[in-house]
Amino acid sequence: MAARILVVEDNPTNAELMSYLLRAFGHEVVVKPDGLSGFQAALQDRFDIILSDILMPGIDGYELAQRIKANGQLQSIPLIAVTALAMVGDRERAVTAGFDGYISKPIEPRTFVSEIEKFLPKAKRSL
Repeated sequence: MAARILVVEDNPTNAELMSYLLRAFGHEVVVKPDGLSGFQAALQDRFDIILSDILMPGIDGYELAQRIKANGQLQSIPLIAVTALAMVGDRERAVTAGFDGYISKPIEPRTFVSEIEKFLPKAKRSL
């Protein structure tokens, strides 16, 4: 059974790559270009996992994480940062903000889906 995945990413190239890889493994993907539309989508629909960039206009990934984890109906959904922020301390800052996982960009196509699927129930994994 495929997972429903929300990708919140303002860079069209990155969003397309993530979508392509996840769909290739049978997952259903919804893409939103910023934190506000991502949060609204999460409130309106049910997702198995949310992937979010951190540096975005308007509501950034940190604020999105805080809003999701403060919301009773969303807080149990795994939230993964997919970001170019890869300096010492960036992973810890993401986890402190509420992210459950962290993947640095550039995305490694050979391992991306397996990294994401670690956060899904076995029944929702393709591998």
